[in-house]
Amino acid sequence: MPTPIEVSWFSALCDDDYEYLGVPDPALRSTFEHCRDIVLRADGHGFDNILLPSGYGLGIDSIAFAGGVAPLIEQIHLLVAVRCGELWVPQLARQLATLDQMLSGRLCINIISSDRPGESLASEPRYQRTLETMHALHALLDGKPIDRRGEFVDLALDPPGARTVSGKCPPFYFGGLSEPAREVAAEAADVFLMWPDTLPAVGALLNDMRSRAAKHGRVLRFGYRAHVIVRESEVEARKAARRLVSRLDDAEGEAIRKRSLDSESVGVRRQAELRETASEGGDDEGFVEDNLWTGVGRARSGCGAAIVGDPDQVRDKLLAYRDLGIDAFILSGYPHLDECDHFARYVLPELDHAPLRDRP
Repeated sequence: MPTPIEVSWFSALCDDDYEYLGVPDPALRSTFEHCRDIVLRADGHGFDNILLPSGYGLGIDSIAFAGGVAPLIEQIHLLVAVRCGELWVPQLARQLATLDQMLSGRLCINIISSDRPGESLASEPRYQRTLETMHALHALLDGKPIDRRGEFVDLALDPPGARTVSGKCPPFYFGGLSEPAREVAAEAADVFLMWPDTLPAVGALLNDMRSRAAKHGRVLRFGYRAHVIVRESEVEARKAARRLVSRLDDAEGEAIRKRSLDSESVGVRRQAELRETASEGGDDEGFVEDNLWTGVGRARSGCGAAIVGDPDQVRDKLLAYRDLGIDAFILSGYPHLDECDHFARYVLPELDHAPLRDRP
């Protein structure tokens, strides 16, 4: 019998919430109140986890935000994004351990490897910094002393006094398609995250990552980050997708994509390739395969496709990914509160789901 999947939602801490894609709406800006409401809605609906992203600019801080909502939530886990290099590792470990205590052990960590604003670091050293950070952070959150003499982490110290509830490091979720990113994930991640792709491409990526992890004597779990548009019928879902991009100016969409610091990354290029494949295949609406719509990527960098369809189609698409080996899904939709309601009504009750962290 298949094991349960983790089903997570997304709180738009980085000004990525729209009624019409690419058209700013003051009511959907990333205020504490708006993002808090998304978390509380997902918690009330019974989602297992929720991603709190960390943006490239000086937007809402994911760790401070998590501390603010921790006393307000009932059962949901928080997947908190942290950017390597922004904080001194011992300070970050202390903050995360304290946050895990506030959450009664329901913290998960999304490790982000990217340039910081104003910084330009080549891929190899940037991922070396990420790997050193992950190893040091893992040791400290395991309650161990560290003595590391790396290029970016040069420390010899006792573990922080603050400990996680379990005494162990929360799981690291981490993604990236470049060669160094894959190697970092194979060596140090717990859950390898990927953006939307076709079923054959997802299967090939999972096989590659399994092989890489095995060389380190490790076994990875896998997560899939995608948007979703679900309605009572496929006709209505496709209508909602068309409405979402109906006021999008292509020049503005391109400007939004280029503002992201990762706009030239391997993963972002792959999302662009999906849009091109759909176009070359003659689908003028942007579907690259059944129920996988690339139109959302016209106005955002990163995760650039949505699962679109009626409740059965969306459920079956998720289960098809599960059958390939996906353990966790991080979903979102526009506007985030509304689509959270739709998914919770039509699909979530039909899925066998539970938090990954609660499993051995």
